[in-house]
Amino acid sequence: MTRHFLRDDDLTAAEQREVLELALAFRANRQLHQPFAGPKGVAILFDKPSTRTRVSFSVGVAELGGYPLVLDTATSQMGRGESIADTAKVLGRQVSAIVWRTFGQDRIDEMAEHAGVPVVNALTDSFHPCQILADLAAVADARGGVDALAGLTLTYVGDGANNMAHSYLLGGALAGMHVRVGAPSDYLPSEAVVLDAKRIAAENGGSVTVTMDVDDAVRGADVIATDTWVSMGDESSATDRAGAFDAYQVNARTLELAAPGANVLHCLPAYRGKEITAEVLDGPQSVVWLEAEYRLHAQKALLTWLVQQ
Repeated sequence: MTRHFLRDDDLTAAEQREVLELALAFRANRQLHQPFAGPKGVAILFDKPSTRTRVSFSVGVAELGGYPLVLDTATSQMGRGESIADTAKVLGRQVSAIVWRTFGQDRIDEMAEHAGVPVVNALTDSFHPCQILADLAAVADARGGVDALAGLTLTYVGDGANNMAHSYLLGGALAGMHVRVGAPSDYLPSEAVVLDAKRIAAENGGSVTVTMDVDDAVRGADVIATDTWVSMGDESSATDRAGAFDAYQVNARTLELAAPGANVLHCLPAYRGKEITAEVLDGPQSVVWLEAEYRLHAQKALLTWLVQQ
């Protein structure tokens, strides 16, 4: 059966651990495996702008011995109306995997249904699972290994309804972490995702908390994560969002409330002075640049793992 990675819990806890350990191994040896040697092609599709995803998947596929075929769907046949199913059937006969950064989760679900090769969610409006693999790998690296993740408290503050919050809930729960989301009342996570995360956390020794009290969210946390307050696709609501998140900024006071030595994450691009201060982003507790590097290693690990199934 073809395995896909469309949301974080498409991996079991044990499988997530295998991928994270492989990500750390790829950082130690970037030529560790070359499953696409030949070279085999991997289609990397973009409906949204990208820097880290475009570079990390392109470089990653090349380092895995393959050929990255980067497509802009706006200027391909999809842009003039070819169906997702037809595109999936064509690509699936010519490439070894498909990576897609798109809008609705239903779109990538449909691609996976018809492709016949592994499909990877490189971001949808609902989930950003590759980013969370990179985040967990970076924290594991900073703390001495994957074993260090279980039992840590990971707090995400900001827009709790966005894809990052949803993926932190699922991905952190799989890793056995205590996941907290601190968000305004109008920007809370999907109830369905929270229920899934609570079930997964209970199976792996973790827990899930959603609160509107930012101090309760960050107090004693081992990892603090945030994201832009206006995600791609939310630009039209930027005026409505103004002021809603001010209390949720990650700043010096946040670190005073967090556990000593807490790690700080941001998936980038960052808006300094908005969701995070420059002092914290560039400070000694930030692992943001290691996190960015791990987009490469974690995605190489994921692709290697998927094609070996």
